[in-house]
Amino acid sequence: MHLNLPENNKINIFPIKAFKDNYIWIIQEKNNAVIVDPGEAKPSLNKLKDMNLELVGILITHKHFDHIGGVEELIKNFPKVKIFGPENNEFRFKYEIVKEGDLISILNTTIKFYVIETPGHTLDHLVYVDSNHLFCGDTLFVCGCGRLFEGSYDEMFHSLSKISSLKSNTKIYCAHEYTKENIKFALTIDSKNKELNDRSRKLQNIEITVPSLLKDELETNPFLRAKTSEEFKLIRKKKDEF
Repeated sequence: MHLNLPENNKINIFPIKAFKDNYIWIIQEKNNAVIVDPGEAKPSLNKLKDMNLELVGILITHKHFDHIGGVEELIKNFPKVKIFGPENNEFRFKYEIVKEGDLISILNTTIKFYVIETPGHTLDHLVYVDSNHLFCGDTLFVCGCGRLFEGSYDEMFHSLSKISSLKSNTKIYCAHEYTKENIKFALTIDSKNKELNDRSRKLQNIEITVPSLLKDELETNPFLRAKTSEEFKLIRKKKDEF
C-alpha cells in the first residue's frame, strides 16, 4: 500500500504492562498522552500520574475486554478525553467510530493516525498507523498473529497482507508479549531460517520484545511469510494445536 501516511516525529512511546501479558501503549507528546487499548485503568492512571500527563485520546483496536476494560474509569478521570474505535453497539461509552481510510487527529497535539481495517481476530479489528509506527492490537504479534475468533482465514490473510505492504522500517507495537512461544512455534515450521534462529538467540533473555520492525517480521514471522490463504490456514491451524 502506497499510503500518504502522517509523520509523528514529536512523540515518545512507552509500554504499560497489564494483566498477565498485555501491553497498553502510551503515546506522549509534550504534556499530552494518547493511550492505545487500555484494558486496565489502574496501571494506565499510575503511568499518567508518574509522567504528569493529560490524557487527551484513546485508540481502540477491537472489542475484547482486555483492550477496553479500563476505558470507563479513564473517562471518569479525564472527562474530555476523545476516544476512537471500531463500530460496536455494545460499547458503553461515547466515542468516534472510525473505519478504513480515516485520518484521525488528536486535539491539542500534532498526533495523527491513518486507520486500516484488519478483520480476522475479530470482525471489528482495526489498526492505527503513521509513517513509522503501527499499533496493531491482536492482528499481528512478534513472530505470530492473533487467533481467529470471528474472521475467516482468507480475511486474516488479507489483513496481514495489508500490513506486509507498509514500509519495512515500520515499528510494530502489538498488544501482547507472546514472542518466545511464537518463535518456538515458528522454528517448527522454518527451522533452517537463519534470521529466525538469530532472532531466537537474540531475544532469549529480553523481557520486553516489542516493538519489532516489520522488516524482521517479514523475514521470520511464518504468518507473514505464507504466500497464499491456504498456506496461512495450515500454519494457523498448526499454531492453534501447538
